[in-house]
Amino acid sequence: MQVVVVGNADAQIEGLLKQPGRTVVWLGEAQAATRKPAPGDVVVIDVRGREHLPSFVAPLTSSATEVGFVLLCSKLDPGLMLEAMRVGVRECVAEPLDAQELEAAIARVTVKHRIDGAVFAFVGAKGGVGTTTTAVNVALELSQVAPKQTLLIDLHLSNGDAGLFLGEDPRFSVVDALDNAARLDQAFFGSLVVRSKGRLDLLASPDAAVAPPADSARIRTLLEFAASHYRYTVLDVPRSESAALEALDAVSRVVIVANQEVPTVRSAGRMAARLRQRYGKERVSLVITRYDPKAEIGQDDIEKTVGSRVRHLVPSDYRRAVEALNDGKPLSLDNHNSLAGAFRSIARDLAGVRSSDSPDKGTGRLFGFLGGRRN
Repeated sequence: MQVVVVGNADAQIEGLLKQPGRTVVWLGEAQAATRKPAPGDVVVIDVRGREHLPSFVAPLTSSATEVGFVLLCSKLDPGLMLEAMRVGVRECVAEPLDAQELEAAIARVTVKHRIDGAVFAFVGAKGGVGTTTTAVNVALELSQVAPKQTLLIDLHLSNGDAGLFLGEDPRFSVVDALDNAARLDQAFFGSLVVRSKGRLDLLASPDAAVAPPADSARIRTLLEFAASHYRYTVLDVPRSESAALEALDAVSRVVIVANQEVPTVRSAGRMAARLRQRYGKERVSLVITRYDPKAEIGQDDIEKTVGSRVRHLVPSDYRRAVEALNDGKPLSLDNHNSLAGAFRSIARDLAGVRSSDSPDKGTGRLFGFLGGRRN
């Protein structure tokens, strides 16, 4: 690690910062204004004896987003700390300087192997449409593309089933992550997830019947952390959890899961309208599960009612799906079935790997009924 100290050379600071494997570099303020630190560096800015931040700090922090910043100050002055927070400096260490306190601050701002991963959210138009089945199996398919770099988060705050689908009974859950959102780091987060089948990491739902409500801010923090440490993150989102539905800013695609039942399609239309308004039309798509090409409600009917193109059709195979759930062995681990093929197609689409296959459209006989009055 390289620590860049901005300020006049100080033997006390140098002694506090010296560690095996660490390089300490001193820069004057004029140099700091023109020299951009390298990703992974930690910059210590010495403003002791000042009441305000020097003018170079704001441009420096905005241009070096992969760098950690620590401020050294004479005292923890609220005005100075507020200035620091506004420009992205999250750690302030006041005199008398202490080696342990300084090291703890450096550890908290150290950026390690951060990536810009994709996050995909699956939310059901109604209960029982196969949202968890879809999320789990798509996550497994993505984990074949990025082993040990794919994460599945069950955002149900109680009694979610993603762990059951994977045959896992984790000790910790998403509630533990949300309760400690302010202290998330790789080591702590690694203690919460389990490495499941297909080299997929799982952050499960708790078994408790009642969990405290989560606020959108903590969910956003969790999702941003996941996106910075995993290539792919898949979310199983409860449709009834408004805080979760309002915290999907970091999500690349929101996938609404529905089937060919009239109440479900109408609910999908309402949900799609809400999500398109919140996140934009291009980020919302639709998947139809248990698809029956002979059903009265065809693909055209669904698309006209929901206002979104159906990107994928998942065939109906109830017996095989129930057997997979009972065995704790997801369908995607069996390559020789149509359901696994459908989940693989969804994963390829989300990952940007285009398939030449496109679903056949169904008939359009019931649009008048589906597009009727909405409650």
